[in-house]
Amino acid sequence: MRRALTLAVSPGVPLHPNPRVGCVLLAPDGSVVGEGYHRGAGTPHAEVEALGVAGDRARGATAVVTLEPCNHTGRTGPCAQALIAAGVARVVIAQRDPNPRAAGGMETLRDAGIETDAGLLADEAAEVNRAWSFAHRNGRPFVTWKFATTLDGRSAAGDGTSRWVSSRPARRDTHLLRGLCDAMLVGTNTVEVDDPQLTVRDDADRPLPRDAQPLRVVMGERDLSADRRVLDDVAPTVHLRTHDPAAALRALYADHDRHHVFLEGGPTLAAAFLQAGLVDEVVTYVAPMLLGAGRSAVGKLGIRTIADALHLELVDTTVVGEGTEANVRMIMRPTRQGPTMGGTA
Repeated sequence: MRRALTLAVSPGVPLHPNPRVGCVLLAPDGSVVGEGYHRGAGTPHAEVEALGVAGDRARGATAVVTLEPCNHTGRTGPCAQALIAAGVARVVIAQRDPNPRAAGGMETLRDAGIETDAGLLADEAAEVNRAWSFAHRNGRPFVTWKFATTLDGRSAAGDGTSRWVSSRPARRDTHLLRGLCDAMLVGTNTVEVDDPQLTVRDDADRPLPRDAQPLRVVMGERDLSADRRVLDDVAPTVHLRTHDPAAALRALYADHDRHHVFLEGGPTLAAAFLQAGLVDEVVTYVAPMLLGAGRSAVGKLGIRTIADALHLELVDTTVVGEGTEANVRMIMRPTRQGPTMGGTA
């Protein structure tokens, strides 16, 4: 199974919209007769690729796969049926498929008389597709809120200027994190005031090709000026005319097949998501500077006493850059919700 997990995370495999999956086929004597991994939407699934390598040697073999073989026909046929047709004798599964449209492969295999087991290294397998698994379990995308701040918690100076609170290395690091998501979300006010392009850019500050860009999402009922950069043709954009974070996330999951949202809006939008209990991860870049006044990194949360504070668990701390360009990147996740906070519905 560890070999299958290694195959699943092979370099160059897209993180979305499909899950990353690895498969190893073992002969009755334990020797490997086939391996495969899913390389992206429209390509053969891991099981089919491994079966193609094995050929007739797949008959009587054990298939070790990181995700339950799919049970539906999409761009490709159902993997459960491919395993049955190949004469596989046993299938060992790490993670059951949380996607209701594709689940049920394990039962199909069992009905065909194939021995099946599930749960081996299930947590590790779920982590390979963390956001995808979360989205299908919860019916909404995983939300990462990213912001930059000074030591005294300011995201902009008193006159509104915010370029640049974070350092150049931190901004480059942000583009790497953007590339791990399939949607970037801001509010209409951020678009009108800051006019961001909201793209993933390379080391030379050039946008990646359109098909490599996350969906740009603008949330709010206000009309956008036609000259805003977020409306250019460098990346796709959708305008969700709502102020309700839960409704926006439901639409992104159900209508746009998005699994991981990178929340980059201002303090008001961040507060709305936090109050709704819809922030699953926080990434902050702390710059070694003081402003003393200016815009706070987050708006009002309805918290009146320290006992009701929203607590975060520190997951990782990294210094990005050196000298005066150094920022501290902290990755955190909420550990409990305060009295006005919701759950992960």
